[in-house]
Amino acid sequence: MDRKEFLKKGFGSLLGIATISSVLGACKDSEVDAVSTTGSGTTTSTGSTNGSSASNCSVSPTETEGPFPTKVPTNFVRKDIRDDRTGVPMTMNITIKNANSGCAVLAGALVDVWHCDKDGYYSEYGGSGMQSVNFTKVDFLRGRQTTDANGLVSFTSIFPGWYGARAPHIHVHIYNASGKSLLVTQIAFPYDVANTVYTTGQSYGYTKGAQDTKNETDNVFRDGFATELATVSGSLSGGYTLTHTIVVNA
Repeated sequence: MDRKEFLKKGFGSLLGIATISSVLGACKDSEVDAVSTTGSGTTTSTGSTNGSSASNCSVSPTETEGPFPTKVPTNFVRKDIRDDRTGVPMTMNITIKNANSGCAVLAGALVDVWHCDKDGYYSEYGGSGMQSVNFTKVDFLRGRQTTDANGLVSFTSIFPGWYGARAPHIHVHIYNASGKSLLVTQIAFPYDVANTVYTTGQSYGYTKGAQDTKNETDNVFRDGFATELATVSGSLSGGYTLTHTIVVNA
């Protein structure tokens, strides 16, 4: 089974979605991201406000780790996860909050992230139907950090690419300080920013063109992505900054 078939069949049945049309209708009203552009060409697309207060504090959705989870996360304690991968620079600022304590920040949590490169490939895997190109001997775009006193971790990365049947995304696995798993989730990208990168970023190596799947029809996000949508600001020339809050029960 190839990756596209896995995503369509495996994830679709797992989510148990009865009708796509009803889901899409629900998304239209609640999941429109605000977009602003300055005179300098910097674009900001505002995503979820979940976790901003005790009254706006829903535990983030649990999502699949996907077919390419990090095999030994403890090997990748690092802030810069790029290795040799090229693309538009992107800083990821992820804050973890605790729903069990009034959405207070969660210090000392372990946060693992991983995502594909600009061409849609994952490290640690390949040479099979799920991913034809073999990257089993490298480990780019995977990292672990521990949240600081503000519940924050930051990673230096690149803007991820896309692959068939998935909207662009970042995988996140959060553990408490003792290593107990608290949540596996994913972060969604605002379409306007991603489309800019994919359709105008050829000089940075993004040559596949516009993504073939939007959040609304993605097998993971189509049941609702309002609390998984990141705020992304920046430009091709200056790079992008992703800001997102994830809420867990700890």
